[in-house]
Amino acid sequence: MLIALLTDIHGNREAFSAVLAHARALSVDRFILLGDYVGYGADPAWVVDTVRTLVDEGAVALMGNHDDAIDGSDEDMNPIAREAIRWTRGQLGMEQRAFLADLPLIHEEGNVLYVHANGFAPRGWHYITDVIEATRHFSRIEAHITFCGHVHVPMLYHMSTTAKVGSFSPVSDNEIPLLPTRTWLAVIGAVGQPRDSVPAANYAVYDTAQQSLRYFRVPYDNMTAARKVREAGLPDILAQRLEEGR
Repeated sequence: MLIALLTDIHGNREAFSAVLAHARALSVDRFILLGDYVGYGADPAWVVDTVRTLVDEGAVALMGNHDDAIDGSDEDMNPIAREAIRWTRGQLGMEQRAFLADLPLIHEEGNVLYVHANGFAPRGWHYITDVIEATRHFSRIEAHITFCGHVHVPMLYHMSTTAKVGSFSPVSDNEIPLLPTRTWLAVIGAVGQPRDSVPAANYAVYDTAQQSLRYFRVPYDNMTAARKVREAGLPDILAQRLEEGR
């Protein structure tokens, strides 16, 4: 089975559309979405409605911290994220907001864990940005493979049978075997707001039969997405991020 893993769409209709088209061209069997459908981008309502349709068709959708903030607190966010969330609240109807509020924090299938930020404190929204944080995750989680988002930069961590933890940046369209002799933590990267200096959208495909993972970068009309952010009156830095990928 081929599972498309998408995360951090952040109201970016153009990026989301391009990634869905790319995944469908690969004939993926399922979609699992790891959260943060809103915040930053200019099309939160369209994105939420599209996620709802995917869920109706059998996809799994998890909650991210920006989704949680729509009907929760935004006080722990930075000023730019807080401004975007407060704008986003006015763009969503009651059904859309209720959908986000009801999303689960984690999803487990056998020895595979899906979560937005991390497995050891899903609602704490702690970032996994280095080997130290990855080691913290591995020490508390029993899953053989964990898929997460939140960081906006793709990365793959692994732990050996002797508890040695390493990491590497995945190369696009390169099949990575998830060896059974190691424990894995895959940070997927962002569909809607990449931050590794590459504007193209991130997503990945997990092959359950081959036990392998393939990351993809999908070019999209980021200039249109950036223009719409400016037209919405959102902070200009959010448009610049789409243009520059950082």
